[in-house]
Amino acid sequence: MVQEPELWQMSAALDGDGSCIAEARHLAADFLGRLQAEHDVPVPQRAKDLTQLVVSELVTNARKYAPGPVLLDLRVTDTVIEVAVWDSDPVLPVARAADPGRVGQHGLEIVMAVVQGFEARREPVGKRITARIALVDDPDGGSVRRP
Repeated sequence: MVQEPELWQMSAALDGDGSCIAEARHLAADFLGRLQAEHDVPVPQRAKDLTQLVVSELVTNARKYAPGPVLLDLRVTDTVIEVAVWDSDPVLPVARAADPGRVGQHGLEIVMAVVQGFEARREPVGKRITARIALVDDPDGGSVRRP
């Protein structure tokens, strides 16, 4: 019999004001810290940093392009940290072509460069963006990437 990986998760509704980006980062850091302290789940510093970066970028985009609340969901299994952000705008994001002369608007490019999986899908209302970050580092210090 195959044993399912243990799953930890948390969800938060953010009001979409200027403080929600920092609040989302703190929620992610606290959640991962509690996993380590209370459940002995090893969370490498690189995974913590990338999770906070991805949360920050996705919540920033939600706040910038969609009015109203933002929903943040974090799930952790044995191998992956999954960050999902819902907002009220049904328009799916598109990564722009690389342009070293462009100032700003590189958030989605950054997210795509550091995650092992990315999905954007419309919901009955709005959209949900999901990014998957490797929880385990390889011996060389990089994240484990799976096809």
